[in-house]
Amino acid sequence: MISMPSDPQLFIITGLSGAGKTVFIKRLEELGYFCVDNLPPALLGKFAELLQRSQGEVKRAALVVDLRGRAFFDALSDALFELETMGLSYTIVFLDARDDVLIRRYKASRKAHPLSDDGSIVAGIKKEREALEALRRRADQLIDTSDLKPQDLRELVTRRFAPSDAQGKMRIHLMSFGFKHGPPQDADLVLDVRFLPNPHYIPELKPLTGKDQPVYDYVLSRPETEQFIKRLLDLLHYTLPLYKREGKAELVIALGCTGGQHRSVALAEYLRQVLGKEEPVTVSHRDIDKDRERL
Repeated sequence: MISMPSDPQLFIITGLSGAGKTVFIKRLEELGYFCVDNLPPALLGKFAELLQRSQGEVKRAALVVDLRGRAFFDALSDALFELETMGLSYTIVFLDARDDVLIRRYKASRKAHPLSDDGSIVAGIKKEREALEALRRRADQLIDTSDLKPQDLRELVTRRFAPSDAQGKMRIHLMSFGFKHGPPQDADLVLDVRFLPNPHYIPELKPLTGKDQPVYDYVLSRPETEQFIKRLLDLLHYTLPLYKREGKAELVIALGCTGGQHRSVALAEYLRQVLGKEEPVTVSHRDIDKDRERL
């Protein structure tokens, strides 16, 4: 659905309990969004009417809808259909995390799971996943917070949802990661760089990372790297204008090597310099410290 330029942006935040919705909505509020937490879906249409009547005073709004509402949640499908009949576009953002992470977070907070009638966190998570599966498939954006600390999630929200200061600019986020720890679920483009020679097998480079000059120079000096970068930049220079034409605010490019410490880190740092000349670029290294204690 195409929203008229004067329409406010509406984000519906939902997902698993313990996946970070509270951190997410608080950061949106800090960014200037009009936010409502735990709105009953039956009131979604009334909320949308207020947004449309604001005559531009509310440019961005976000609300959290989740299973804390129990019976109210069943009305969400009808409420979303009502928004569509009103001609108001919306974006569903679904926050997820692995079961083991959710269990650990619940134990740390000492809170009971909202769907855990018998006190079992595992049973509550299973019941919630089943109830949310259809909405998860319908989501416009899926964000896995399993490997994110609260500050990491706040930074992600800032990168992805902060109003752009420069019209026509698209934010690019470069992420290095290790395939042994699993690929990121929220990447738009995943690049496997494990074909490059691995500094891990060079004793003096093994304890370092791609942010250290010796490893950086080793990775970037390889002829394979030079050819890869040339072809990648050709691809990006072709596709970035097309992404912007479709209204994409942020493009997440993930580069993966085996452990996420050497090759992917060096390439992300290099691309930051090159792409940063044309677009706003941020970088994160998801797995850079995960195995260092074992080196």
